Amino acid sequence: MKINPPILALAIGAFGIGVTEFAPMGLLPIMATDLGVSIPVAGLLVSAYALGVLLCAPLMTLTTTRVPRRTLLIALMGIFTLGNLLSAVADGYAMLMAARIITSMTHGAFFGVGSIVAASVVPDNKRAGAVAAMFMGLTIANVAGVPAASWVGEVAGWRTAFFGISGLGVLAMAALWFAVPYARVTEAADMRAELRVLRRHQVLTALALTVIGSGAMFTVFTYIAPILREETHASVAFITAMLMVYGIGLTVGNWLGGRYADRSIDGTLLVVLSALTALLLLFAVTMHWPVPAALSIFAWGVATFALVPPLQMRVMAAASDAPNLASAMNIGAFNLGNALGAAIGGAVISVGLGYVAVSIAGAMVAGSALILAFATRGQSLPTAEPAACAT
Repeated sequence: MKINPPILALAIGAFGIGVTEFAPMGLLPIMATDLGVSIPVAGLLVSAYALGVLLCAPLMTLTTTRVPRRTLLIALMGIFTLGNLLSAVADGYAMLMAARIITSMTHGAFFGVGSIVAASVVPDNKRAGAVAAMFMGLTIANVAGVPAASWVGEVAGWRTAFFGISGLGVLAMAALWFAVPYARVTEAADMRAELRVLRRHQVLTALALTVIGSGAMFTVFTYIAPILREETHASVAFITAMLMVYGIGLTVGNWLGGRYADRSIDGTLLVVLSALTALLLLFAVTMHWPVPAALSIFAWGVATFALVPPLQMRVMAAASDAPNLASAMNIGAFNLGNALGAAIGGAVISVGLGYVAVSIAGAMVAGSALILAFATRGQSLPTAEPAACAT
């Protein structure tokens, strides 16, 4: 796909959001020690962020339908920047929790609106690829941003990492200002129509798949740093490298998911969920040795983000006549899965089953998504062009 300035600007915003969402996974042991809490309690910062996305995505979407898209996207990144600044200066666990919730308010609306904008500026047969291109910023965050944040956290403290993430928010605001043309809103979305699509069986099924599929990822990934430290006996440098390897896998998977979802959404979902289930089971074995663990982490990353484009396109297609809220709700569904996954993994650790059981639990969650995808395969989804939105 040729470089498209609006999509590139959206990808920069996605990069910043990706760093702030995933950075705590690599910083979890440091943050837990500094804040005087356990690893599972620190993991609740991930769950709180995810739940904030889930709750705020529909609210922000429905209350901003008359705001020009460029203005809205820049304002969202402004809130993002403020939230990360508050995280950096938090004087305790409670304030950090509040700051993470403030940051999460922007996530769902940004990706929801961004997905519609991205899909509207390319031909119909390239829509999944356009969404994947925007989400590429999220995956590149895992290649470069998250490992960098983890390294900065080790060297200069986790607060410094959040100051750096705030800088990414400023950069994203500038990119959106220059790349996304301003246009007045000529017609506000029909709020009732947007709400009605959430009653459709196809939309609800697609959202459920997103929740479960995302939950499989975060059951394990939330605790990747302590898993590598305790089971692989890894150094800080190795953990940072594995975050980068995982991010490379996410980037490759995102590209593959966008490419093949343009051919078959259901087929892509079935293949990827099968692979994800098998790979999480494999990781339960390979996590004990550095090289097998690294190979498993890369393949697991590929499978994880190959899910994102088809899941997002499935919801957008099912709600093609009123896609704004459904698209944002799907981002919320991703984060509900993140919260549930983090909670499942934390529960497994808390009852003393160990980190191997965390990976097995993740595989069970992925297997549940596979069963649902198989049971609902062949559903006829409309493929109408996404509703136009003002940019």
